[in-house]
This record gives sequence, structure tokens and C-alpha cells, in this order.
Amino acid sequence: MKSRIYFLTILLLISFIINTVIFYYAEIGVNPHVHTYFDVVWWWTVSSTTVGYGDVYPVTVVGRFSAIISIIVGVFFYTNIITIIAESVHVAFEKHIRGLAQVNCKNHIVICEYTAFADELIQEIGKFEKFAGKEMVIVTDLVETNPYPQHFFVRGVPINPFNLKRANINYADYIFVFSNIRFKDPDVKSLHLLSRIKKLNQHAKIYIELENPQDELVDYLDPSVTVVESRRLLEDLLKYKSIKFDILFEGEKKS
Repeated sequence: MKSRIYFLTILLLISFIINTVIFYYAEIGVNPHVHTYFDVVWWWTVSSTTVGYGDVYPVTVVGRFSAIISIIVGVFFYTNIITIIAESVHVAFEKHIRGLAQVNCKNHIVICEYTAFADELIQEIGKFEKFAGKEMVIVTDLVETNPYPQHFFVRGVPINPFNLKRANINYADYIFVFSNIRFKDPDVKSLHLLSRIKKLNQHAKIYIELENPQDELVDYLDPSVTVVESRRLLEDLLKYKSIKFDILFEGEKKS
């Protein structure tokens, strides 16, 4: 794309220099509407964009030939520029939809893995005061497109530091790590992911879902990490048809 823009810019610049010089020497002293070089620049601008005000127009054969070239080059340039702009907007939009774009928000919420429990959280989190107004980023490879267009999406395995950085996790205030049962030992995977997160963010409050919260590795977690048991989440879902996050978030629910 850069090479196309470079080529088009050079082409337009050559058209401007050659055609304005030719037009000036062909029309000056003959054309009553051409008095200065600025008049020629104005003529070229109006002609190349095909606006055609008609206040300055060629009266000589050479001038008319110069106008034809200016119009052809102008139409070619501007139609291609519009196409490039449209393509760029489309690519940028697609990147956000497909989770390939860099996220730049700060003091936000990051959700690692898009599981059923994660989906429950996304739907309920807005009811709690401390999360109100915060932007959210979902990091996962379990879906191909953004499941919630109102939130940000990064496609890829959360354990990859590149994907975590694309989620701007360094500046997140809250991070949720959900268990991915695709792995033989999901708790080890989740704790490994947690270690990666802690290297990038030392200040965020982190909630991590574990199958076995009594695992000896849990003893090494610092106070900024809250462990949530998978079984408790499932019991809530079966019993109440929704997960009771009130206890987890210390009752900070908006009235």
C-alpha cells in the first residue's frame, strides 16, 4: 500500500509541475484569465479534481492538451486514493472484529479465555460499582470473531505474552483468568498464565478460576490474587441459573 501511495504522489507531482509550466507558457499573454502563475495553479487544481469552475480555461491547443492530461491523471489519482482510504478503513475494522488490532485502553478489565463462566461474568459485571464505566478486553483463541462488539477482543492464546501486550494488560486494573478444560491439567495452565501476567502487571487485582483451589501452588500466590473454585461457579449456575458474583466482589453491586 505504501508503494502505491508513493507512486500516485509522484505521478500527481509530475503532472502538476509539467502541466502547470506548459499551461503557463502556452496561455500567458493569450488567455485573458491567466495573469500570474497562481492562476495556473488554481486552474490545475480545479481541473485535476474535475470540479471545473470555468473561471480559468485554456484557449490554446497546447493548453487544452495540458488540461486533458491533468484531468486524466487527476481522476486516476483521486479514485485510487479514495480506494486506498476505503481499503484501510475496512482493514482496520476487520482487525478489530477479528481480534488482530492493538488495544490502547487503560485502567480496563482483561478477561483471559472466553468460557461459559467468562460469558456469565461479561453479562453481569456491569452491575457492580467498581467495574462501572471500565472498558473490557477479551483475550482468547476459542472464538474467531468478537463475541461482544461493545468490548475489545484479542484473538490468540492468552499465555502468549504478545497477545497479552496487545490487550494492553500492563495498564489493566482487573484481570480474570478462566480455566480452559481443553488442557490435561487446566490449573497448571492457568497458574502458568498467571505468572506471565504478573511479569507484565504488578498492580492489577486478579481473579483466577481453579479446579482445585487447595493445590499447594496456591500458597505461593500474593494477596492481589483471588482464587475462585470452578465447582462453586458451576453450583451457582445450576442452582440459581446464574453465577452469584456478589460474594466474589464483596457485595459492591450497584443499587
